[in-house]
Amino acid sequence: MKSFENKVAAITGAASGMGRALAISLARRGCHLALSDVDADELAQTASLAGSAGRVAITTKRVDVSKRDQVYAWADETAREHSHLNLIFNNAGIAYASTIEGADYDKFEQIVGINFWGVVYGTKAFLPHLKASGDGHVVNISSIFGLVSCPGQGTYNATKFAVRGFTESLREELEMTHAPVSATCVHPGGIKTNIARTARLSVSLKDLGVRDVEESGKQFEKAFRMTAEDAAEVILRGVERNARRVLVGKDARMLDALQRLLPGSYQWIVERSAGRLLG
Repeated sequence: MKSFENKVAAITGAASGMGRALAISLARRGCHLALSDVDADELAQTASLAGSAGRVAITTKRVDVSKRDQVYAWADETAREHSHLNLIFNNAGIAYASTIEGADYDKFEQIVGINFWGVVYGTKAFLPHLKASGDGHVVNISSIFGLVSCPGQGTYNATKFAVRGFTESLREELEMTHAPVSATCVHPGGIKTNIARTARLSVSLKDLGVRDVEESGKQFEKAFRMTAEDAAEVILRGVERNARRVLVGKDARMLDALQRLLPGSYQWIVERSAGRLLG
């Protein structure tokens, strides 16, 4: 997709963070927007900010991406309201820090429902509309934790590795069938959003040497360097060049290189680093 002007992009998780930044950056490029989130008040704020950034048509909808019927209804409604659809950014996500043994099943199912099934529903619901446009793109947000594992992040790893495999397979199928749609998997590193601040934290982290669970979350967040606005620009440039994979941030590039260089023994390095950081 060489240009976003007069295209229509749907974004999940648009009430804050990268979702909001993507909406504003796209509006500046003349792209019309369909925005969704579970937080209707903050979603309205995003719509206002995007509207100030560019003279584009903007619709909003409260959607829980873990609910298939809601995602499909939103996709069909968006296609009617905007007449066509070109992009879906499956961005909505949550974090849950816990050991595998100590993971609560309800929270595990919740993170899978949002981080993975939300991506599946968003992709499958919007794909027919993207094909109908003749120039479509699926952008699925994984994570650097979709490339490397990390102790205490097993549930998050599971969802983000799944998004990676799902998206890479989708890209291959789209190319094999000569569809007028492409797909990009995005792997952000530490981005200054509220995902760490709102992450669910399990007391089981103490089994990994964490003395103060809440304080460890704050320390982890301090390691984040890139702003959501800068991340959005990197993502959109990746879509413009039809990249299969987009690494966002120096930490993402570093850990990706580490995993490629030491595909087995990188885990020992991560263990040592995580022990110092969490402790």
